[in-house]
Amino acid sequence: MTQNSAQNLHQLEQTLHEDRILILDFGSQVTQLIARRVRESGVYCEIWPFTASNEKIKAFNPRGVILSGGPASVHDENAPQIPPAVLELKCPILGICYGQQILCQTLGGKVETHEHREFGRAYIMVDRECSLSHGVWATGAVEQVWMSHGDRVTALPPGFEAIAYSEGAPYAIIADEERKIYGVQFHPEVVHTPHGAALIENFTHRVAKCPGTWTMAGFRDVEIARIREQVGDKKVICGLSGGVDSSVAAKLIHDAIGDQLTCIFVDPGILRAGEADEVVRTFRDEFNIKLVHRDASDLFLGALAGVTDPEVKRKTIGRLFVEVFEEEAAKLGGADFLAQGTLYPDVIESVSFTGGPSVTIKSHHNVGGLPERMNMKLLEPLRELFKDEVRALGREIGVPEVIVSRHPFPGPGLAIRIPGDVTREKLDLLRKVDAIYLEEIRKAGLYNDIWQAFAVLLPVRTVGVMGDGRTYDQACALRAVTSTDGMTAEVYPFHFDFLNRVSGRIVNEVRGINRVTYDITSKPPGTIEWE
Repeated sequence: MTQNSAQNLHQLEQTLHEDRILILDFGSQVTQLIARRVRESGVYCEIWPFTASNEKIKAFNPRGVILSGGPASVHDENAPQIPPAVLELKCPILGICYGQQILCQTLGGKVETHEHREFGRAYIMVDRECSLSHGVWATGAVEQVWMSHGDRVTALPPGFEAIAYSEGAPYAIIADEERKIYGVQFHPEVVHTPHGAALIENFTHRVAKCPGTWTMAGFRDVEIARIREQVGDKKVICGLSGGVDSSVAAKLIHDAIGDQLTCIFVDPGILRAGEADEVVRTFRDEFNIKLVHRDASDLFLGALAGVTDPEVKRKTIGRLFVEVFEEEAAKLGGADFLAQGTLYPDVIESVSFTGGPSVTIKSHHNVGGLPERMNMKLLEPLRELFKDEVRALGREIGVPEVIVSRHPFPGPGLAIRIPGDVTREKLDLLRKVDAIYLEEIRKAGLYNDIWQAFAVLLPVRTVGVMGDGRTYDQACALRAVTSTDGMTAEVYPFHFDFLNRVSGRIVNEVRGINRVTYDITSKPPGTIEWE
């Protein structure tokens, strides 16, 4: 890279990241949502564990710091503490739930465990306005928030005043306007606090004075320049699955280095109907990206024959993906870089809030590095982004909407949507059912309102009557959930007419299915990757 291009990259990065917020994680299951809200306000941020060193925090030089919630009590013997550097920076601070409590205790206030706990929907009464609530909640307003606390602040540190209270929290919002330090007992980051995102935007813009330079257009320019600098004239191989992450990563890298990129698409025979053809058509024919398409369905289905344990299925599929990918990469003569669609949640989840390895790390991402035998460096152009940002970037660089808006699809694919033995016959049945279900969802204009919808082939056969004859065929279940953040989910409330139409089509058009059920279960809080 020339000196001018290096300077240009530095200037682009400065513009994108200069005004930034640091989020210190005290263990809340929704800390990622704080970052999502900050990013949505147009401000770059990062999540670090509360154990981050003072030197590292000072070097980051944030415009503001947000302290997350967490499961601990400030009275615990080894309660997480605020790193001294946070207060030494003298930048704006926002403490959320545990963050508010440890902030008050550190600054001279009092926190007590009280029998009146608050978990779930609550209402706060606003006594006065402050910079944090300006234009969001007027004096005298009664507003819905989402609480989750046992301890509560009972005495404020010097310099603070009470802004709002609830039945179980006398200091639901507190403010020290002179030092620009604020605390809220509730969670503004979750959707159950209707105006919480506006509070966070007030903190990033009104209090911390961040101008809002974080955009996907800006990220595109920075990342293309960064890829060119990192790769130079070397070759890159990208494992393409057809999902949102790998598709956007592949298109972005190709925009940066063109034919230095080769994508390898391994078709395991467990994808949705028409998906393999769509991947080839989009990336080889429309984008003119060099693409190796390996149909490995015989290999995968042979290995899955007789396998009924879902975890064994996962491991078998994952192992074969790596083996086939390495085999195809070797045919190309290797490469210097392996590109993959690692996202920021993958990075966060690879280190727990206590600083140790997390058991929730996604097994399909090599966040910690690649095996030595692969002899390649990792290229991860999306590792700063959340999923919604990846979708926005995809639209920015011209990835088709049908890919950008696609519902999450697990690596094991249809294999884990067939409890028990996986066969070609069962896969064919499930593909037909799934295709009808998604087609009707799209025709009804519901696809983008639903986070994830799919069919499951149940491991039972049922007796039925069709016309003048009896049938003994399989049953299937339809699932659909809605979510705004990917952390919690609720059942999508289909109208009966829709379900009646879909089930009628499936029973009439898919020979071998004689019963359709609708799954009304939701995913539990804290679940991100759904299957």
